[in-house]
Amino acid sequence: MPAAPPAAPDTAADVVLVVDFGAQYAQLIARRVREARVYSEIVPSTMPVDEMLAKNPRAIILSGGPSSVYAEGAPSLDRSLFEAGVPVFGMCYGFQLMATTLGGTVDDNGAREYGRTPLTVSKSGSTLFEGTPTEQSVWMSHGDACSAAPEGFTVTASTDVVPVAAFENDEKKLYGVQYHPEVLHSTHGQQVLEHFLYRGAGIEPTWTTTNVVEEQIALIREQVGTKRAICGLSGGVDSAVAAALVQKAIGSQLTCVYVDHGLMRKGETEQVEKDFVAATGVQLKVVDAEERFLNALAGVSDPEQKRKIIGREFIRVFEQAQAELVAEAGAAGEDVAFLVQGTLYPDVVESGGGTGTANIKSHHNVGGLPDDIEFQLVEPLRQLFKDEVRMVGQELGLPEEIVQRQPFPGPGLGIRIVGEVTKNRLDLLREADAIAREELTAAGLDRDIWQCPVVLLADVRSVGVQGDGRTYGHPIVLRPVSSEDAMTADWSRLPYEVLAKISTRITNEVADVNRVVLDVTSKPPGTIEWE
Repeated sequence: MPAAPPAAPDTAADVVLVVDFGAQYAQLIARRVREARVYSEIVPSTMPVDEMLAKNPRAIILSGGPSSVYAEGAPSLDRSLFEAGVPVFGMCYGFQLMATTLGGTVDDNGAREYGRTPLTVSKSGSTLFEGTPTEQSVWMSHGDACSAAPEGFTVTASTDVVPVAAFENDEKKLYGVQYHPEVLHSTHGQQVLEHFLYRGAGIEPTWTTTNVVEEQIALIREQVGTKRAICGLSGGVDSAVAAALVQKAIGSQLTCVYVDHGLMRKGETEQVEKDFVAATGVQLKVVDAEERFLNALAGVSDPEQKRKIIGREFIRVFEQAQAELVAEAGAAGEDVAFLVQGTLYPDVVESGGGTGTANIKSHHNVGGLPDDIEFQLVEPLRQLFKDEVRMVGQELGLPEEIVQRQPFPGPGLGIRIVGEVTKNRLDLLREADAIAREELTAAGLDRDIWQCPVVLLADVRSVGVQGDGRTYGHPIVLRPVSSEDAMTADWSRLPYEVLAKISTRITNEVADVNRVVLDVTSKPPGTIEWE
């Protein structure tokens, strides 16, 4: 079984825990805390209070959630959390839970508020609202409402229908708001959050990418010691930054392994061999495994099964590479014990790890790993979001063309084919993807979108007319999205002339494709990738 990942950065001495009550925005809260230059982690509401306190948090934030505090089976918290002397900030459901646990009153009085709502601040000089307007717009999403604050709390804000929309207890360092300060629709939400962190909890904003690099280098050296490691390099941002970070820590003890599994985009192999090696000087071993992967995927259409097969085969190839390195290095090669992965926090969350959330899809490097893996994992980016990884890459001196590359999934084009993966279908999709990327780059849109997956609906055909004759070809789906961290996303409103050019080129130049469609679904409800 894989070893547990290394501990969170030493900045955990200043960690803020975000307790997730099933909130839509729990990950966004953690991001906003990090944007305030304070390290944060998400923990499930089912975690016992003593385990939360064992992490020595400087502060705790209670997220929102879909439940009513009075509903049977609703998430709860032991009162001891509020008596431990740790500053606590409740948002929405977390606010109501704090109120009821400490003797306040929350009831269903019909005071429902959803969306933008005017808030009136009654104590403008309070810890949370110092320097913010008396009248401000906030984002509400609640049915129940707090009508009486707990004893010892000062009511600091209200709305037309909610008498207690915020309260504060400076003596016990307990604070709460009924709304969602983490979303941009709350016009002064980030300021209120930072007031809690800096003024209420007394935390200094010192967490930076420089800290991340220095702390991870120390953790990697401690974990790996004098042994050797291999890194699965895919050409994407995540694995490139992970490899550069580990190489900075252990130098020649690292060998990068690029698995050419036949699922890559056009020109990917050449880009990895040329650009990344030139930028870092890393030792690179290229493994031709196309036949192996295609054989393993033959006849498989289920996306979860695909991901698990790809994850398994990756590990088998890395084990083969490990054996070859041992043979090449002699006795010293016996210490190739570690596998470096570019696992990110969204990978962990979507695979059902870290917060007690449901498994949305098994990322090949998390839920898709085989049970019998013998490597110890090194995952220096496991606690980071994508934009934070880019900043770490810049801190490490990686060139812009690597750091700013659009995300590409580890399973590659294998999960952008809806249906069985075959060489012919891969070649078809590779050409369509290359055309889309070329045109987006030519239009100067690479920085305007997060990524643009190009999807082949292999099990779908539609009638078309090409060359004055009837065709029965596959549709290609364009999925341009905008996002900050891939936890949520919206479809990108690309110029029509760019979409038209992409569509025309694909239907003209890619055999067996006669239709191009545009995916205009946000995340949620859809995921960025189709499979």
